[in-house]
Amino acid sequence: MKLLLHTCCAPCSAAVIEYLTAQGIRPVLYYFNPNIYPQNEYEIRKNECIRYARSLGLEIIDGDYDHEKWLQTVAGLENEPERGKRCLSCFKMRLSAAARMTAEKGLDTFATTLASSRWKSLEQIAEAGHWAAGQFPGIRFWEKNWRKEGLSERRRILLQENGFYNQTYCGCEFSKVKRESASPKQQ
Repeated sequence: MKLLLHTCCAPCSAAVIEYLTAQGIRPVLYYFNPNIYPQNEYEIRKNECIRYARSLGLEIIDGDYDHEKWLQTVAGLENEPERGKRCLSCFKMRLSAAARMTAEKGLDTFATTLASSRWKSLEQIAEAGHWAAGQFPGIRFWEKNWRKEGLSERRRILLQENGFYNQTYCGCEFSKVKRESASPKQQ
């Protein structure tokens, strides 16, 4: 299988990459996350993915950071809850870009590490992934629940072993505001 793996962050990617390489699959990594805000947060997460990919000798493609285009994509959905319509639109945008990159690289399959996060809807990810694959003939979306088979525990171990930066919100300013308003202020 020639696989492009859309990566959302190093902590979510590490166990998935380890699993794939144990299966004899050397994925091409694609970091495309224009949802992440602010740009400094985006750069930190991207650099962690690049650092990890290089340590494994894997190719990583840096997708464009166009937060304004992402904001246009989710316009009108700003007040949606996590796992709501805004997330589905976001997944469709990101996975459509992953499907396009899969075709451009001459690969046949793509997957996403978004399906490793317990904060994300697996149903939305699957819907967006299959929809995106349908836009590009000959491209397949590999739907897999990366939370099973001990991968969630392995994620925690690899996070500590590699000293990854571990974010506290999904990435967009709307999830950040919700997270901050739900957390009591520490003094």
